Amino acid sequence: MAKKHIRYTNDHQAELGKLLRELGYRHGLWQVFRDFVAMCAIAISNAVDKRQFAAREAEYMKIVGRYTKEEADMMARGLAHVTFGLEAGMCDFLGSLFMNLELGDSWKGQFFTPYEVSYLMAAINMGDRAPVEIEKKGFITLCDPCVGGGAMVIAAAHALQDAKINYQQHMHAVAVDIDIVAVQMAYVQLSLLHIPAVVYHGNSLSVETWSTWRTPAHVLGFWDVKLRRAGDAATLTVPAAQSRAEEAADDAEAEAEAPASLLPLLEQPVSTSADAAKATTAILLTFMCSPLLLTVDGFRR
Repeated sequence: MAKKHIRYTNDHQAELGKLLRELGYRHGLWQVFRDFVAMCAIAISNAVDKRQFAAREAEYMKIVGRYTKEEADMMARGLAHVTFGLEAGMCDFLGSLFMNLELGDSWKGQFFTPYEVSYLMAAINMGDRAPVEIEKKGFITLCDPCVGGGAMVIAAAHALQDAKINYQQHMHAVAVDIDIVAVQMAYVQLSLLHIPAVVYHGNSLSVETWSTWRTPAHVLGFWDVKLRRAGDAATLTVPAAQSRAEEAADDAEAEAEAPASLLPLLEQPVSTSADAAKATTAILLTFMCSPLLLTVDGFRR
């Protein structure tokens, strides 16, 4: 049988595919891909979402224990390829690789939408409506109940960027998927593109939730507070509804974890791009680092 020719999005995707196949000879390609996205997702999440640190750190150590130091270093290089690949241009980097490597589960209906189609749909839906909504309340919200690798959310951000609108300040997404691998793929890509989002591992039909993944842009931008003030609290509780007591506890915990110098920002309205820029600058100066700063000198073992 002739070997299938794979058309990669860019050189970084080709290199990552080669790296994963090399590791797959020993561990199996599906297992390697699953472990790779899980390690990337946990590494990012644990840098910003301390509420879930302990359980995810334990899961991380369990996964990385399957690999040698050299293999873990190869996966770290893989994360670098994802980062550089997304820097080369907005795309569904991991989703298209997932399908190119024929890892989709047809029994779950995993046929990811090509990014070009996603972008066309996003551009049509955004149209003239997004600027009007942003002018009205400062940002737009969107929900993807079957997110896959995150193509539709990325395409929406891409469409806003092409319209000269800063999606990092003016868009928030809620995404859901029943497959944890898809959830973590979407989370990694949305995090690296600095898209404010909450990604749920859950079932949109039965309204069940098993885990929650908040991107660095969501956490550092205090989007929980922004959305509740704007009356969009419901977008944060899809698919699982939270009680008022749970919401209050979450807010109290977030404030307790924030540095004291950031607390005044929670009391100030952020209604214009200038307000958002000022708040973001203050946050970055307090943390003394960029929210996109990731060390890729090797996963821990």
